Amino acid sequence: MKLSDYVIDFLVKQKVDHIFEICGGAITHLLDSVYDRKDIKLIPMHHEQTAAFAAEGYARINGNIGVAMATSGPGATNLITGIGSCYFDSIPCLFITGQVNTYEFKFKKPIRQLGFQETDIVSMVKPIVKDSVLIEDAREIRYQLERLVYIAKSGRQGPVLLDIPMNVQRAEINPRTLKAFKKDTIAKSPSKIKDNVLTKVADLIHNSSRPLVLVGGGLRLSQASEELYDFINKTNIPVVSTLIGKDAFSNNNEQFVGMMGTYGLRYANLSVANADLVIILGARLDTRQTGTKPDTFSRGAKIVHVDVDVNELNSKVLVDIAIHADIKVFLQRINKIIKKYNTKKAAPWRKVIQQYKKKYAQNNSSKGEIDPNLFLEDMSKYMPKNSMVCVDVGQHQMWAAQSLQIKKQQRFLTQGGMGAMGSALAFAIGACFAKPGVTAVVVTGDGGFQLNLQELQTVYYYQLPIKIIMLNNSCYGMVRQFQEQYFKSRFQSTVIGYNAPDFQKVSSSFKIKSCKLDSQKQIVPKLKSLFKDNKPVFLEVIINSGTKVLPKLSVNRPIEDQEPLLSRKELQDNMQIEMVKEYKSEF
Repeated sequence: MKLSDYVIDFLVKQKVDHIFEICGGAITHLLDSVYDRKDIKLIPMHHEQTAAFAAEGYARINGNIGVAMATSGPGATNLITGIGSCYFDSIPCLFITGQVNTYEFKFKKPIRQLGFQETDIVSMVKPIVKDSVLIEDAREIRYQLERLVYIAKSGRQGPVLLDIPMNVQRAEINPRTLKAFKKDTIAKSPSKIKDNVLTKVADLIHNSSRPLVLVGGGLRLSQASEELYDFINKTNIPVVSTLIGKDAFSNNNEQFVGMMGTYGLRYANLSVANADLVIILGARLDTRQTGTKPDTFSRGAKIVHVDVDVNELNSKVLVDIAIHADIKVFLQRINKIIKKYNTKKAAPWRKVIQQYKKKYAQNNSSKGEIDPNLFLEDMSKYMPKNSMVCVDVGQHQMWAAQSLQIKKQQRFLTQGGMGAMGSALAFAIGACFAKPGVTAVVVTGDGGFQLNLQELQTVYYYQLPIKIIMLNNSCYGMVRQFQEQYFKSRFQSTVIGYNAPDFQKVSSSFKIKSCKLDSQKQIVPKLKSLFKDNKPVFLEVIINSGTKVLPKLSVNRPIEDQEPLLSRKELQDNMQIEMVKEYKSEF
């Protein structure tokens, strides 16, 4: 059979039913192998970057690998941002690139290029993939496909890339003679958790007065949500989340405190700072979570850190118990030995957290203008119960993470490590193909939306149930806020030189229903109308260009000391442990 046919058959066996791509000469054999098939479909996007993002959104929703294809040269290089996003946020995706014929590839010749659009994509992506391979021998195709998919989905998950030259794609092969991959040739998964380690964790829980669970993106990746609910039901421990872990635990559960971190809720950060035990599940503790002085993070607490990647343990914050394990396995094991937590003992700590939440709730100070936090909180009431919320990068990302109330059956997809603007719409497209008929909600900004608004055509063509909410503040708001704080309001390129089109006309030109919201009194009617059916809609929400994301943690301050700064007395009154000495703020 033709090798390109074998590749598509393999993907079908992996239960991949959609491939996101942009056509190109170097993948024409692969494209042709999908023609007229009923068990797998190609989804033509309008930029390779969005094809990569869509594959990531697909993988995040269905828990399987996502697949994106691109031609050689610019097609392959345009995938790189999406590949990096998958790598930093641990999303298993297979990227397949076409390559010039092997007899046109320069290999070690000291020339820049031999074949047209020849580009060594395998070497380029090495730092941001778990592995990348150029197939030179058609007989290696089974081995490499099986090996790469296994690598992508094992341990700490991530992207892989397979580069297939055109003459290899069209080669004739005998599947029965192809070499298979043996899993035992790859490094083993984390070792079994020792019983005495679990006992130590259980003892810490039973002896703590102010325990807290911090959940990150790894919780969802390990598909351990139900095990987390069991654990919290038994222990009554309050839960805070990272940005990527926001949908790991229902936000309307009484035990959920909120998102913590640089732009986290003040009451969530105060809870983390004052805990005497923090159990970290699948969060890598970067400076967006700990602040730039990690030695001050939860300094009065015993810290238990569970992660599938041993390199993340004790790398930024020294912990008391580091457990190299899959989170699902850890929770299954600890749930068997943990006893019901003493609710009377837990009551004082829960009361403290409730006081934090009451005192520092997000308040509307916009004097009649639309407040993004309150708008997004209101939107939570009207979103379908199984919505897939896809959030772009910028101020709106933080407002959404602070204020959207994500329920148990809903998902919250956004970028963490790469932080690429223009990703949310493509995420939503991938998510819609992973769960047909389920509503996707895009939250984006006017700046980021312009990076990939061409995918409105994909939304229209497939009539995807995507509700696009664009918060328009007529600037690059996050960097503008940064310039106001550190550059004396010299708004170069964020306001000065920035411009945007008439988004109502843009949306209408793609034949997508469009509407605008510019006053508070319109919010409820617009939201009700927005979600009344499953058709694509674009809603532009006008907000003041000076609206900030608050609270915000500045450089060199502990996470409990966010701006706007509290008086030293008020901060001291909130602390169950000693305050940190003042640090000089610098940039």
